[in-house]
Amino acid sequence: MIILTLNCGSSSAKYQVYDWEKKAVLGNGVVERIGENISTIESNVPGKEAYSRKRACPTHKEAVELIIATIIDKKNGCVPDLSEIKAVGHRVVHGGEKFIKSVIVDDNVIKTLQELSALAPLHNPANITGITGAQQVLPDVPHCAILDTAWHQTMPDKAFMYALPYKWYTDYNVRRYGFHGTSYLYTAKRAATLLGKNPLETNIIIAHIGNGASMCAVKNGVCVDTSMGLTPLEGLIMGTRSGDIDPAIIPYIINSTDMNANAVDKILNKNSGLLGITEKYIDRRDINEGVEENDERCILAQDMESYRIKKYLGAYSAVLGRVDAIVFTAGVGEMSPETRAKALSDLESIGVKVDMKKNAVSKSQNCETCISTDDSKVKVFVIPTDEELVMTEDTFALMNGTYDVHTNFTYSFQDPSYVNRNREESLPGDLKRKPGLENIIIKAR
Repeated sequence: MIILTLNCGSSSAKYQVYDWEKKAVLGNGVVERIGENISTIESNVPGKEAYSRKRACPTHKEAVELIIATIIDKKNGCVPDLSEIKAVGHRVVHGGEKFIKSVIVDDNVIKTLQELSALAPLHNPANITGITGAQQVLPDVPHCAILDTAWHQTMPDKAFMYALPYKWYTDYNVRRYGFHGTSYLYTAKRAATLLGKNPLETNIIIAHIGNGASMCAVKNGVCVDTSMGLTPLEGLIMGTRSGDIDPAIIPYIINSTDMNANAVDKILNKNSGLLGITEKYIDRRDINEGVEENDERCILAQDMESYRIKKYLGAYSAVLGRVDAIVFTAGVGEMSPETRAKALSDLESIGVKVDMKKNAVSKSQNCETCISTDDSKVKVFVIPTDEELVMTEDTFALMNGTYDVHTNFTYSFQDPSYVNRNREESLPGDLKRKPGLENIIIKAR
């Protein structure tokens, strides 16, 4: 059985093709520049050369059509026939308070997601268009929505409410929602497995650090707080997003310039964060090079990003009381020892002791590592996330009637013997490039 997963952004559509019986990724890729004159698809199939093709994709429907055509292409594809695809899982960013778990898409689900689009105007419309476009191309298979916000619906009201007029919550749905839910689900379950503990007895702080970044406090296996809020703008310093600021800055800038609220909002989302500080860089690799060259802005940007992470680590340690592990994940969390080193320094008072030599070696998206010292009370793991696998397993379980909310559901990757075959095949290359990496790989108990 083959399951297709789609992650449609405002101008892109990522996909993965998964063979359920073989437990292997058959192919993946992305269509970029949707809505422009010419879009591009980049496709990767194990054992074949990377494939690229240009085509006009004015909407996500054409992008999905291009993905399907690429998947079944006799030379460059990975599926012999369209009939092989038995289900499609779709990432949806915002489910508001309406969804506490993944769901099979029907007309009522589409209607609800449309009603919630005001809460995620850059994401939900694209997600919905991707779903309806895929339904037109694959009308005879179930389509499932996997929602970023569902994981966070266990937060207590003292954590998700803002100290604003209560009517803003009841009339306009203003509250903390949180995002990166599928990533948190995967890494929380994996961390519990690595610790040899029941997930529902495990307390973890997870830092999902990428161009978009957030953190999550997990108590007894469920989310109790997270750094992103009503939108993905709140919280950590990100590639182009400001994260936490004094809200009075917004009217101050409006009154001091000729900008309106929409212009300021665009700057906070698109021209702030690391880009705003350095005025030229988003990629942490560029910033790391700038730090090595004593670029003062790059040094400031790196210090600010890591300092904000450290502040949330301290806050969430207080929230949880007992912390079993801290987890770093996503592109930067997995691949930037520099960011981790500064964020984790001088935390012995809360039981965190990091081996900086281990940390420097941990730079791989194909293995799970432990970078804390042997006597650290709190373990520190680097766990490559796998949102697509969560989407795939939810989709399979939904179509088979075996799915339930994650506290009542067991994923394949919770098994101590679980192996990601694609990562296992790619790991030897990392081991050659990073001497010592093999010594910090952690195995599940």
